[in-house]
Amino acid sequence: MRRAGLGESGYGHYVASGYSVYEEENEHLQEGLKAKVNALKSLSIDIGTEVKYQNKVLEDMDSDFDSTGGLLGATIGRVKHLSRGSQTKLLCYMLLFCFFVFVVLYWYMKLR
Repeated sequence: MRRAGLGESGYGHYVASGYSVYEEENEHLQEGLKAKVNALKSLSIDIGTEVKYQNKVLEDMDSDFDSTGGLLGATIGRVKHLSRGSQTKLLCYMLLFCFFVFVVLYWYMKLR
């Protein structure tokens, strides 16, 4: 059996017109592939940049939470110290003062 464009020896001689069509198609597909690879490269660079930025934001937030947690722990410790000692009178006065301020603010907002 003999295929079109093949010589007697079995090794084909390319038909000029058929070869150029396939070569043009391959070059076209190659250009499309290059464009897709470049788009993927650009996208992966953008993702990497965004990940680095988000990691920096998370590290900043973590340090903020740590400092806030330390401040809150120190405040809770002071309140516990106030409630333990003989300063319960002072704590009661402070609570009554806060209640009084809230009542005054409530009346002020209601009359307004």
